[in-house]
Amino acid sequence: MSGCELVWAAGELRSVESKGTGMSAMKRAGIGRKVGATALAALAVMAAVTGCTGVRPAAEPVPGLTAFTNVSVLPMTSDAVLAGQTVVVRDGMITAAGPAAAVEVPRGATVIDGEGGFLMPGLAEMHAHVPPGANPPREEVEDILFLYVANGITTIRGMLGSAYQIPLADELERGEVLGPNFYVGAPSLNGGTAPTPEAAETLIRAHVEAGYHLQKIHPGVPLAAWDHMAAVAREVGLTFGGHVPQDVGLVHAIETGMSTVDHLDGYIQAIASDDVQAQVSVGQISLAGLARGVDEAKLADIIQLTIDHDVYVVPTMYLWENLYAAPNAEQLLQQPEMKYVSPQTREGWRRRAGSGREGADVYLALRMRVLKELSDAGAGILMGTDSPQLFNVPGFALHRELQVMSDAGMSNYEILKSGTATVGEYVASHLGMDGNFGTIAEGQRADLVLLGSNPLEELANLFDRVGVMVRGRWVSRDEIDAGLEALAAKHAG
Repeated sequence: MSGCELVWAAGELRSVESKGTGMSAMKRAGIGRKVGATALAALAVMAAVTGCTGVRPAAEPVPGLTAFTNVSVLPMTSDAVLAGQTVVVRDGMITAAGPAAAVEVPRGATVIDGEGGFLMPGLAEMHAHVPPGANPPREEVEDILFLYVANGITTIRGMLGSAYQIPLADELERGEVLGPNFYVGAPSLNGGTAPTPEAAETLIRAHVEAGYHLQKIHPGVPLAAWDHMAAVAREVGLTFGGHVPQDVGLVHAIETGMSTVDHLDGYIQAIASDDVQAQVSVGQISLAGLARGVDEAKLADIIQLTIDHDVYVVPTMYLWENLYAAPNAEQLLQQPEMKYVSPQTREGWRRRAGSGREGADVYLALRMRVLKELSDAGAGILMGTDSPQLFNVPGFALHRELQVMSDAGMSNYEILKSGTATVGEYVASHLGMDGNFGTIAEGQRADLVLLGSNPLEELANLFDRVGVMVRGRWVSRDEIDAGLEALAAKHAG
C-alpha cells in the first residue's frame, strides 16, 4: 500500500484497498477508526517523504455527526433503490440525503463508507413484550432490548405494559440505554380487569394519567364495558388495540374505534357464513369446518370495513403456526437463536408445544389468504411476532415472521414497508406522536440499518448487517457480535 492510500476522510485516518472498499473490506478492517498523536506524526512524515497530496489536516470529530457515503439507499417511499447516495445524520436526525454529488460531507463527521452496501430504515416489532411486573431484573430487560437492536429492530410497541416501562421509554429516547424506540401499551383490559363499564372507565383514565401510549385489549371484555371503554377512550384520546373480545366481535370492534387488530383476531369468525357462525356460537363446529365456511361477500365487506376505518393489522403469522400446527419442539429448539434465551425459557417452550389441532392446515391456509387479500386491498399491515412467546426469540422471530408473510404472497417491498414506512404512519395517525421515521429523508429520525446485500431481492439479506443506527447511535457489527456472544455464554447449558 502506498502512502497516498492512507487518507484523511472527514477527520479520520482510513486505510483502504486500491480496489474494493465495500462491505467485505469494512468488516475486516472496521469502520472509521480514530487515530492518536503518534499516527498523526507518522502520517505527516509519510506525506513529506512521498509528496502525497491525499493527506489533509484532521478536523476535530463532531459528536453526533455521521455521514454514510457511497451507499445505495432504500428510502421505503417506493421500491426504488437509489445508488451512489450520501446520508448525513446530526444529533439523531437525518439532515441531508441525496446523490453524493449534491450532498456535502460535513467537516468533522464520522464517515461510514457504504460502497457496495444498502441503507434502509430500521425495522419495527409492533407486538413486542418486555419483561412484565413491577420491577423485573434490569439485566433481563436490557438483554431483550439488545436482541431487538441486534436484529435491526429500532422500534417496538410493547403490548403488556407495566409502570416501569414508561420511564424506560424515556431513557431509551434520551439514549441512556441501548435499545429501540419504545411505545408502551397499558396493562390490558380484559374480562377480569374490566367486567363493568365503571371498571373500564377507571382503568382508561388511570392509564392516560400514567402516560401510556395506547391501551392493550385482551379477551373477555363484555359488550357494555367495551362500548363505554371506547367512548371514554375517544374522549381522552387513548387509542386501543389487540384482541377482539367474543362478545364484541370484529365488525363492532372496528366500527367503535379499534386501532389495531392483532393476530388477525376475529377475521376467520367474521367471514364465516351465517350457518357456520350459528354452529360456532354453540360450539358444534371443528376448526376445519370454520375455515371452510367462508362467505365471500363477508370477506370482501370486512376487508373494506378495515380500510374504511383505518384499522391496522398485526398478523403474527409465525406464532400462530406454532400454536395451531404440530411444531417439532426438538427441531425448533435447535434453531441458532435459541442460545440467546435461558434454559428455563427453552424448557418452558418445550413443555408448551402441542400436538397440533385437527384442521390446522386448512385454518392456517385461510389466515394466509386473508392476510394477502388485506395487503392487496391496501389495508395497513404492521410487522409483529408477540415475542418472547412460544419459540419466538425477540428480534430473531421477526425474520421468521417475514418468511411466513412472504409465503402468504406479499412482496418483499410490501413486507419491508410493514415494518418501516407504515409504522411511522400508524404512530402519527393513531398514537398522535411524531411519525418522522420509517423512511430515509431529511427530517426523519436516524433509525437505520446498513446491509451488505439488498433485502428487496431476498429477505434473508436482512441478516447481512454491517451495523444498526438507533436515534443516531451507531452499533457496529463487531459490537453486535460481542453482545450476542456474551448473551449466549450467559445462557449456555
